[in-house]
Amino acid sequence: MRKPVIAGNWKMYKTIAEGVDFIQKIAPMAASASHCDVVVAPPFTALAAVSQAAKGSKVGISAQDMHWDKEGAHTGDVSSTMIVDAGCTYVIIGHSERRHDHGETDEQVNRKLKAALAEGLTPIMCVGETLAQRESGGTGQVLKTQFEGGLAGLTPYDFSRIIIAYEPVWAIGTGRTATPEMAAESHHILRDLARQRFGEAEARSVRILYGGSVKPDNVGGLMGQPEIDGALVGGASLKVDSFAALINYPRT
Repeated sequence: MRKPVIAGNWKMYKTIAEGVDFIQKIAPMAASASHCDVVVAPPFTALAAVSQAAKGSKVGISAQDMHWDKEGAHTGDVSSTMIVDAGCTYVIIGHSERRHDHGETDEQVNRKLKAALAEGLTPIMCVGETLAQRESGGTGQVLKTQFEGGLAGLTPYDFSRIIIAYEPVWAIGTGRTATPEMAAESHHILRDLARQRFGEAEARSVRILYGGSVKPDNVGGLMGQPEIDGALVGGASLKVDSFAALINYPRT
């Protein structure tokens, strides 16, 4: 049985004080959430303080990105060693805003994944198509290219330590959400790719999250799909009440 993950990506929001305050409020609400893993991804500046505030709680801490080198002349970047030192156990890799705003490639995603795994982190690897790609019928090929490029050279054991997040670019921050059926179809494609590349057991066990304008009023329908194993949430993770509602999504 795959345990769902509800992960909040704060993006470029929240000061240190705001992040600590959020954790102090959400931690008691997450205490009884035995049905899912809860993760938040603060900005780099708040990682250490938020991690300290989350100690002893059920809230895991993720970085939003990392460099593949352990150290070096990379102005503005941080390494896997640094984010582990700040208290992270997860890291988001290949988010569409990194791919499209910063030109991140599948080859770079692959290097980051390998570095994260070497450091003992749980990577959340993001994949997803643009609106033009979906409308042209290219969703399957985009997912195949990103899946194979991002995971190149990894073993089934490596893959077993990775979480995948399907994030259709056209649904991120737009208020447009893929229907539960549309999301499930893409998740099914990704699980088939996992089966072909890594085997039946790994395909059955990999957790695939949905991301893209997830809110308390639509999370129940999404989580009702057997192929959807959780959510990577942006805007709705910034407020305690809405994130608490997502953690405690309707369950049958």
